[in-house]
Amino acid sequence: MTTLIDGRKYAHQIRHRVAEEVADLARSHGRTPGLATVLVGDDAASAVYVANKRRAIREAGMRNVHHALPRDTTQEEIAAVIDALGRDPDVTGILLQLPLPPGLDATALIDRIPAYKDVDGLTTLNVGLLTRGADGLRPCTPAGVMELLDREGVALSGAHAVVVGHSELVGRPMAQLLLQRDATVTVAHKHTRDLPSVTRTADILVVATGVPGLIGPEHVKPGAVVVDVGIHRTPRGLLGDVRTGQLDGLAALITPVPGGVGPMTIAMLLVNTLRAAQR
Repeated sequence: MTTLIDGRKYAHQIRHRVAEEVADLARSHGRTPGLATVLVGDDAASAVYVANKRRAIREAGMRNVHHALPRDTTQEEIAAVIDALGRDPDVTGILLQLPLPPGLDATALIDRIPAYKDVDGLTTLNVGLLTRGADGLRPCTPAGVMELLDREGVALSGAHAVVVGHSELVGRPMAQLLLQRDATVTVAHKHTRDLPSVTRTADILVVATGVPGLIGPEHVKPGAVVVDVGIHRTPRGLLGDVRTGQLDGLAALITPVPGGVGPMTIAMLLVNTLRAAQR
């Protein structure tokens, strides 16, 4: 029987702990963490994601600063907002919601965020610190996946992990985090030739391709741990990159969609914001 990993339960535990530490920080140092979110344009999905993050920040007792900028905001105008937030001592974390409208250079804007306020872990400096295994702020989704694996007692050292997806946001940092825990890591993607022959060797399979239902039973080794990072709104409801129902009895552990990785991403954003303030 396949066990579903309850991301909501673990996220609730983390959020409760963060709220306690935020209160302790305010009492002992008179300092409350503050997260600034920057949303450019009118993308409906991005607006929902930012609203969820802002609600979680408030529930954790942190200060919430929000900048909603119109779609036609220029690169220079967004840069000025980020620079001002970088100088603001009451803002301990900055999040630029992606994707940005066409014509804007997201990488250049992200790199304007001071690394110690980069709660998404996407600046060039934090990416470099991750690659070197040095201390820094980690991308929230891969960090959330690692937290799920640890809380489920999944042995990483010596295990073969296959990460399907090579995005800067999930796939690449996911591979780095697994390598740092002594897993043997293979990175594949939706263009990999004969993908099932690669993924069937995985003890741990992390899927972040952005392709609904790409992974099915033909891709999974019996007893594998399967982590589905994808989430897609469809007429049938929310679906992931994995055909979860077809893996019952095949995978040992699997994250559902929704309720798996998603709640952990926001929980780790709170952790990063708290860490940024503590520093």
